Amino acid sequence: MNEVTSPVGAPVRTFTQLFSSSWRGARLARLLGVVELRAWGAPQDLRERAEIVVAELATNAVQHGRLPGRDFRLGLFFAPSAGCLRVEVTDARGDVYPQVPPVVGDVDELLPCGRGLSLVAALSDHWDAVPYPPSGKTVRAVLSSPGGR
Repeated sequence: MNEVTSPVGAPVRTFTQLFSSSWRGARLARLLGVVELRAWGAPQDLRERAEIVVAELATNAVQHGRLPGRDFRLGLFFAPSAGCLRVEVTDARGDVYPQVPPVVGDVDELLPCGRGLSLVAALSDHWDAVPYPPSGKTVRAVLSSPGGR
């Protein structure tokens, strides 16, 4: 379950897990993601950025993508030779897609929310959201270690 071979022959480590759409589920997704990346020997810089990205995407899945009785899924896909990590969070709400809010003037750091996707955009090489049939969506972020960029 933790290692498959990519089409080009380089090993890709994978982790997928369903979590309850609750604050506890979001926290557990972050913690297990970090444990898995550490076990894979991912560089510290990549682990630290991934921890924040996983936390933000899992929190968004709980806060904005929750439907009663539906879980969210965390997927991590790491190619050690390329130093590249893809983080995927799938939730049940395919009718609501995330967008980075435009920066207008000074940002109030004391606001309790509103900066999550800005952090994801700043910490990842790129991110996007795609449909997850039949009714959900997957938000994906790709992160590279400095040697892999």
